[in-house]
Amino acid sequence: MMAQGTQFHTTNPHMLKESKVYQSQTLMGGLSGFDSPIGLDRRDRIDALRTGDIGFVHSWDINTSVDGPGTRMTVFMSGCPLRCQYCQNPDTWKMRDGKPVYLQAMIDKVARYEDLFKATGGGITFSGGESMMQAAFVSRVFRAAKEMGVHTCLDTSGFLNKNYTDEMINDIDLCLLDVKSGDEETYKIVTGSTLAPTIDFGKRLQDAGSKIWVRFVLVPGLTDSEENVEKVAEVCEQFKDAIEHIDVLPFHQLGRPKWHEMRIPYPLEEKKGPSHALQERVKKQLESHGFVVY
Repeated sequence: MMAQGTQFHTTNPHMLKESKVYQSQTLMGGLSGFDSPIGLDRRDRIDALRTGDIGFVHSWDINTSVDGPGTRMTVFMSGCPLRCQYCQNPDTWKMRDGKPVYLQAMIDKVARYEDLFKATGGGITFSGGESMMQAAFVSRVFRAAKEMGVHTCLDTSGFLNKNYTDEMINDIDLCLLDVKSGDEETYKIVTGSTLAPTIDFGKRLQDAGSKIWVRFVLVPGLTDSEENVEKVAEVCEQFKDAIEHIDVLPFHQLGRPKWHEMRIPYPLEEKKGPSHALQERVKKQLESHGFVVY
């Protein structure tokens, strides 16, 4: 965890190789075009990760989907402390499975699309995995993006709330905040962890003036009880007027093949998606608290 007001340090020159071999190295499989600091030993990588001079990235994409407003560059970071039963990307759980990317290479990529972002009201979104595991890297890219006038968005569970200083939060325009359950016991079943950090992070976003799109995954027999949904609404009420809307996301089985490929037992193997009637009930329940719900 970084202390509030932490000043970032630059990586020692020996950490980032300057030969043409290193500088011209690019990553394939969703990362083509990024310079990769290959050749670093373990100590160098740990130090560069701590300062944010490199980040471990799974993949990236340019899209106009649900990762924030406008056309966006969505970067999927590697590493996640949670083990959600319905995770679509278990291949992002371990940071070491990602590819190291130079900070400047990421900033340059944002700059390449700067005009497109501004024309469409888009920007850069960091997702995962859990991008808050790499707070220094993500925050330094966000700071550079803000200096360009580019919109920033963080897609997160908020579980690593304490990794972020108030200064870092000030550079988050929008947060896609996953409220995976309102009931503490259900949250533990869904994620293997605790709800409190998500609530704390949402409050800090509200205090900083950042906007929030809450995401709630609706899983029949797991997160759909009226009591749990009511508690989700009560959690969201603590974020006050920071919330622009709540997305009720119906559970699906699109992530199941990855679990099979990785030979991880999939806990929701036989689970069906929610019916239209169930989705409407949950939406109306949340709307009764005054929220805009999609």
